[in-house]
Amino acid sequence: MKRIIKILTLVFAFSMAVVAESSAQHTIAITGGSGFATARPYPAQEMKPIWGTYQVGFSWRYYSMPRCLACFGIDIELLQRGFSFAPYPYLYEDPKDYKYYTRKVNSIMIPLIWQPHIYLFKRHLRVYLEAAPTFSFNFASTFDNQEKYSININGTVPAPIKGKYEFRPERDNRFSYGLCAGGGFDLIFGQVEIGVRVRYDFGYSDILKNRTKYYDNILDSETKPGENPFYYTPLRSPLDNLTISMKVGFRIGKAGFKEWEWKRPNFPRNKEVFQYTF
Repeated sequence: MKRIIKILTLVFAFSMAVVAESSAQHTIAITGGSGFATARPYPAQEMKPIWGTYQVGFSWRYYSMPRCLACFGIDIELLQRGFSFAPYPYLYEDPKDYKYYTRKVNSIMIPLIWQPHIYLFKRHLRVYLEAAPTFSFNFASTFDNQEKYSININGTVPAPIKGKYEFRPERDNRFSYGLCAGGGFDLIFGQVEIGVRVRYDFGYSDILKNRTKYYDNILDSETKPGENPFYYTPLRSPLDNLTISMKVGFRIGKAGFKEWEWKRPNFPRNKEVFQYTF
């Protein structure tokens, strides 16, 4: 946790130093939203999305001049990720009877944003697209395994096994990376901005180390039953998220963006005159 605080402090200090250089071209904002999380394991599994995952964060944007260079920035987000799959779907005839293993992962994600945009309605509306490489640190996780049961206090009615998922360096990856893309719009009222954003986070790294490094769950079944449902560890296990977020931002400096005043220079036309002589 101390490492996370140091990283966030350094990123925030860097953004504030850049802001001080040219304050009128910067905005800061807080964001929050919800969506779903899933994974893309290989070999493929019987998956279902986890709805209701959360996202909260802080964003900084720098609007360069001219506008063709678009906008760039940094986000710092607390993002809930995860996946849910049926370990033994062949045991049930009806998919409605499947029992799922669900794992939720809390991550600190830092996207490095590139954002082309246009202004409409006399600069009261900004419409944009965005793309970014992302870097994440997975710091906490929980699991809920409906296929594995423990005896409750009364000793009669079995209950699903669930609890805190323990990260182990030989089995789990705490650091991850990927790409994200999306778009949205901002309503601009003076220095205040209110907007909506849709973003899809596409993971490239794996949440689990692959089968060549951690083959199966035999040892896990003995030490902590139900925590690791994969009889054979997947070869790939990237995580994906789709999030819809609200944004409230503030432009630092009362002056408008310089890109609003920038005009494309007029280039001289070719005035060559042909003289026809015989």
